[in-house]
Amino acid sequence: MANLTSTFAGIKSPNPFWLASAPPTDKAYNVERAFRAGWGGVVWKTLGEEGPPVVNVNGPRYGAIWGGDRRLLGLNNIELITDRDLETNLREIKQIKRDWPDRAVVVSIMVPCEEESWKAILPRVEETGADGIELNFGCPHGMSERGMGSAVGQVPEYVEMVVRWCKQYSRMPVITKLTPNITDITRPARAALAGGTDAVSLINTINSITGVDLDIMAPTPTIDGMGTHGGYCGPAVRPIAMSMVSEIARDAETRGMAISGIGGISTWRDAAEFMALGCGNVQVCTAAMTYGFKIVEEMISGLSDWMDAKGYRSVDEFVGAAVPNVTDWQYLNLNYVTKARIDQDLCIKCGRCHIACEDTSHQAITREKDGVRHFEVMDDECVGCNLCVDVCPVEDCISMLPMAAGTKDPRTGRVVSDDYANWTTHPNNPSAKSVEPAE
Repeated sequence: MANLTSTFAGIKSPNPFWLASAPPTDKAYNVERAFRAGWGGVVWKTLGEEGPPVVNVNGPRYGAIWGGDRRLLGLNNIELITDRDLETNLREIKQIKRDWPDRAVVVSIMVPCEEESWKAILPRVEETGADGIELNFGCPHGMSERGMGSAVGQVPEYVEMVVRWCKQYSRMPVITKLTPNITDITRPARAALAGGTDAVSLINTINSITGVDLDIMAPTPTIDGMGTHGGYCGPAVRPIAMSMVSEIARDAETRGMAISGIGGISTWRDAAEFMALGCGNVQVCTAAMTYGFKIVEEMISGLSDWMDAKGYRSVDEFVGAAVPNVTDWQYLNLNYVTKARIDQDLCIKCGRCHIACEDTSHQAITREKDGVRHFEVMDDECVGCNLCVDVCPVEDCISMLPMAAGTKDPRTGRVVSDDYANWTTHPNNPSAKSVEPAE
């Protein structure tokens, strides 16, 4: 049986599934329930400095994007960090760590970007027995207007500076949580590494407005007729998160850095994909808020079964396995040619492939044969774009098949070559030169 135990940034947990810093980890009651359900660790909801607690709104805090079946695809939130006082949180963190010594308990922190503020809170968190800290440099709303959250995460120099303070004034492992609201995610990641961080986590929420109430003409969620931007999360952000994770995993300066993956993870497969792109563990929030803590049971069993089937004995054996196959567009093989194929036994004759191809792509799918409704790919027009596969409602009905080397592509009239060729060497490229794929 696969071994799911995890050691991330020196922090041990029975499995790689942690709850992210958010409402599900705001108090001991929630965390107790989460651990009983099987979660390997939690990142406690972000603590602020001592003094008057943060004030949250007393009305709607979430906006949503749904699929056609009312399934939640994206969640927007305007909630701030914990609105409970610091002492209460610290007392409960200490209790949880005492009662659950085998689970990872990491504490998220956000205080003003001043050395004395970090110096003051770090020893108090360390006294709880927590396993580590996560620096919240990601929140795009509310706290960023106060010079914290993404206001820090968007400035690499600030990221490095605060990480250095934390390494100086604490012995706990430091995980730096990065904001996606930035052009180049590798810049703050490099800065965190330069400051001595033990790991990074990403992504935090994306700045967003998910909807407008057209009756009152205000963004949703709406507070007394007004709305604001918030943080977007859920399954819809997963592709963005995986891309950013991969950028850090393959960057020359940050390659090999410990990464905790966050962003729309709802199933064991989602988790495995993040881990294949270089994440040592994953953090979950929206899925738990949608379906409850027990979803971790399927995540654990699903990942274990998949690992057994693939012959992986531990999670470390496949972490980062997909990274070498992530490259830049310019290095993709231009001699690789595919054509779509429709399985006539599976085809339900809905015509969606034909409509998509006829109206928006390459007019490469017929809709009639001998006067009968029939859909078939015309190789002399098909560019292998894959759109028909993506719009087809029947799984595996349409597939993409590579053309064999030595055969002629009826669309171009050229013989398919098994030689590797990319844009950097293509004769149409005015800057063409001989370059091997980036590693």
